[in-house]
Amino acid sequence: MNKQHETGTRDTGRRHGSSAGDLLVGAGYLLRGLGWVARRPKQWLFGLLPALIVLVVYAAALVWLAVRADDLAAWATPFADEWSGGLRRTVRVVAAAAIVGVGALLAVLTFTAVTLLVGGPFYEKLAERVEDSQGGAPPEPQVPLVEQIARAVRDSLALGAVAVAFAVIFFALGFIPVAGQTVVPVAAAGVSGYFLAGELTAIALERRGLARRERFALMRSRRLLVVGFGTATMIVFLIPLGAVIGMPGAVAGGTLLARERLAERPPTTANDKSAQSEY
Repeated sequence: MNKQHETGTRDTGRRHGSSAGDLLVGAGYLLRGLGWVARRPKQWLFGLLPALIVLVVYAAALVWLAVRADDLAAWATPFADEWSGGLRRTVRVVAAAAIVGVGALLAVLTFTAVTLLVGGPFYEKLAERVEDSQGGAPPEPQVPLVEQIARAVRDSLALGAVAVAFAVIFFALGFIPVAGQTVVPVAAAGVSGYFLAGELTAIALERRGLARRERFALMRSRRLLVVGFGTATMIVFLIPLGAVIGMPGAVAGGTLLARERLAERPPTTANDKSAQSEY
């Protein structure tokens, strides 16, 4: 009886659009994913290695960025050369902080894509095991390995380009007094979370034969749910070593989210007005 009730509740959630409560429900999928790997330490260790390798490379890049932030800020603000000392220093301190912040934002946005690309076989196997534990994974599409790699690289580059575009926008908006230090970071977190969730649900949805455009059509249909999951994951990833420790759980959570909330929803069609943008 309880299973029937849970299934009915889930199906009802699928039929309705996003609501504010979906933010918390989405965040709950991260907790479920972390719980899944916590109960299976071998699976956690299995998914840890690719994230650790990528983290070392990213950490080195961010340290370099932080060390050179003052020089980069001076290069980015030549208009302040003739200003008074105090005002020039203030502007360049803000610019340096923004540069480091944008670097961290890009790291968060691209870390998942690069880690999934580097550790693709690891995470595909991990996602399959998650689905097996929930009743079974769908058969893997018969796509040649070369085509799979090419599509993964193409998707990563496309999402990376979008991430860079948003990072530039948020960098510029960060100079707006008050709003740049309050509203803009919140908006940046939501956008970052959305695209991060897109990467983490990709394995399960691609296994169901969905290309990038179809995946994001499904995500748009439950936008707040997706943002809740992605933003919670991003917050964990911002904690020192959180991206490495939490990556296997995030993949598990993304798989559960895709399986239970996204995979059975019909993608938005070209006739739908909301399909004007891929993302």
